[in-house]
Amino acid sequence: MDMDLYDKLLKKETKLSVIGLGYVGLPIALEFARKIRVVGFDIKEDRVELMRQGKDPSEELPPEAFDGCDITFTSNPEELQECSFHVVAVPTPINSHKFPDLTPLIKASETVGKVLKPGDYVVYESTVYPGATEEDCVPVLEKFSGLKMGMDFKVGYSPERINPGDKVNTLTTVVKIVSGCDEEALDIVARTYELVVTAGVHRAPTLKVAEAAKIIENAQRDINIAFMNELSVIFNRMEVNIFDVIEAAGTKWNFLKFYPGLVGGHCIGIDPYYLTYKAEEYRYHARVINAGRYINDSMGFYVAKQTVKKLIATGKNVLHAKVLIMGTTFKENVSDVRNSRVADLISELKQYGVNVDVTDPYANCRELEEEYGFGLTETLQDDYDAVIVAVSHKPYLELTEEYFKCITGKHGILIDVKGIFRNKIKDLLYWSL
Repeated sequence: MDMDLYDKLLKKETKLSVIGLGYVGLPIALEFARKIRVVGFDIKEDRVELMRQGKDPSEELPPEAFDGCDITFTSNPEELQECSFHVVAVPTPINSHKFPDLTPLIKASETVGKVLKPGDYVVYESTVYPGATEEDCVPVLEKFSGLKMGMDFKVGYSPERINPGDKVNTLTTVVKIVSGCDEEALDIVARTYELVVTAGVHRAPTLKVAEAAKIIENAQRDINIAFMNELSVIFNRMEVNIFDVIEAAGTKWNFLKFYPGLVGGHCIGIDPYYLTYKAEEYRYHARVINAGRYINDSMGFYVAKQTVKKLIATGKNVLHAKVLIMGTTFKENVSDVRNSRVADLISELKQYGVNVDVTDPYANCRELEEEYGFGLTETLQDDYDAVIVAVSHKPYLELTEEYFKCITGKHGILIDVKGIFRNKIKDLLYWSL
């Protein structure tokens, strides 16, 4: 196999493709397009059309991020034939049974397999369990291309580390893990990514090590947050505020400052299930990881129950109570509502018969309706029985108690999931995790 694929990319004799242009794929495609020729492929033509106009459908990147980029956006897989280096960055969700759903990954592998040529490279960025690249993806590539991995084409795995909403830790400033199916592949993959990742790369010894490294990054965060959520439940019964406790404990140099909250999104709330699923195949039931997932998945229901208890305690009729939820996205300062645990909170409140209004400065009303069956409230009332600040969006940080008093009725309740108004509320009944 030619050693000069890297040189061909640099000389613009061939192109690099990115399959899947979401949170992960689009930033990578644009960074590469500043150095080499790129084809950005996505199956959704409406998203592709937005990107042709210099707009990020995820609303993460400014229009100037598209400036000076040698990139073609397309939903036509035939245009991938001009490429020799393919980067697959499609979602890896879970199904309703919390099992891995590899459908997008397999479909992307079929798409790439149909255009694969001898000497080509395929690098996966999607988060998977260890072994998925070799066991699930490569057979699809081989079937649809008629080529053999190792002899005819090479594969690599380089997990994404994109943090939505984070403008500091970006693709270029975070060390990139890279791996390849052999030494030659590792070298080409590493050098290609070094074109755009100024922080440098870490060369993992095998594909499985790189896959495992990514999945434990998110499982570790999940378990740490679950521990804080469990402590929050315990301390709540003792009438001790968890945020005060964390602040005090945080004065020790080696204390890890994790905070309780609703754990959603496409990474922390999903990736651990990939690991526990694969562990079962090896006849191991992952107790700690599953316990963490159970705790974090139940927090929306817990907050709803605490809200209902407060409504009852203040003599309000739960069946006709009016509650405003502020924030529905899966994390602060992003527009993405997929896999948001705030939906659990709303669903539980409605089951108690509570009337729920929803507001969010970033979320899209149509997307909420499609995903969960509820939309955003256009005009806020001035007599809510309780207000739940569920996501710590930037515009919410400036709000005062006077604001909440203006939108609540007599004996108003403020439920502050993230503890952002701690020690600032004097008159309203206040509760936080």
